[in-house]
Amino acid sequence: MQMTRLGRSNLMVSRLTLGTMTWGSQNTAAEAHAQIDAALDAGVNTLDAAEMYPTTPMTRETAGRTEEIIGEWIARTGRRGDIVLATKITGAGNQTARAGEPIGPESLRSALEGSLRRLRTDVVDLYQLHWPNRGSYHFRAIWSYAPETQARGLDGEFLGILETLGRLREEGKIRHVGLSNDTAWGTARMLHLAETHGLPRVVSIQNEYSLICRYFDADLAELAHHEEVGLLAYSPLAAGMLTGKYAGGVRPAGSRATIREDLNGRLQPAAEAAVAEYVALARAHGLDPARMALAFVASRPFTASVIIGATSMEQLATDLGAADLTLSDEVLAGIAAIRRRHPMPI
Repeated sequence: MQMTRLGRSNLMVSRLTLGTMTWGSQNTAAEAHAQIDAALDAGVNTLDAAEMYPTTPMTRETAGRTEEIIGEWIARTGRRGDIVLATKITGAGNQTARAGEPIGPESLRSALEGSLRRLRTDVVDLYQLHWPNRGSYHFRAIWSYAPETQARGLDGEFLGILETLGRLREEGKIRHVGLSNDTAWGTARMLHLAETHGLPRVVSIQNEYSLICRYFDADLAELAHHEEVGLLAYSPLAAGMLTGKYAGGVRPAGSRATIREDLNGRLQPAAEAAVAEYVALARAHGLDPARMALAFVASRPFTASVIIGATSMEQLATDLGAADLTLSDEVLAGIAAIRRRHPMPI
């Protein structure tokens, strides 16, 4: 499988990353371990977790269970050295992990210690800030996003975070730092302060990106290119919509749409209309719709890795089949034409 250097780090990440947010809710530990084994056999080397996972559903009682499941696999197999291990500290306001505590020097240390304990490892390869304390336009907040309501003078907060991350790196507990659900301004500011003060440089940003969610194509794409910050693209199938499985109002038993009816704001008429065209395009060219959607995200020049997730081995096999798929010029032209008709469906 194709490998990509993550930002300016020495981490080499596989074209596909195995996502884990269903482990401990929709998936048992045994199923999760089977997914890891199959993904590694296919050439995947990167696992992405978070202290708040699983999220389907997300509860205080299950928070941290995903990391525990990964830790159990590491302890049983002894294959910690075979994986790039990424996890995240939950951002401000989430009540499932540390009761909504914002990201800061104390919470960074306590959250990381908890993750290391659950993961049964001494070091996390990529430690990510799940979302900024100030908020951002992600999670469908784009429609009411108002940056003028944010506090000014955030450099002190950013420096406190970066200094703590620097100490954690010196202690050998983390190797590299990434952002998630952040903006071009937030990322640029963190890069500037890191370089000015000799602190850990952001190597990646984990944001949503798919055929129907392409906010990254503008300012963040420019920043990613010039500053060498790799995109770890999550929800590349738009929570399963781009597989076509929800077409015509179908809601397969056990699917995410039976847990969250609107798929966190994605399952709307405008998005369904766009998805129908993308699915039809894939089938017209003899392609599996999910594989086409994943291959498109992987083909973008700013993408370092595409985060896939599955609740069955059949779904995982479909996703893994996109690893070596190159889309033809015809298919890419078709995608561009659909985007013009449906520029911002979610």
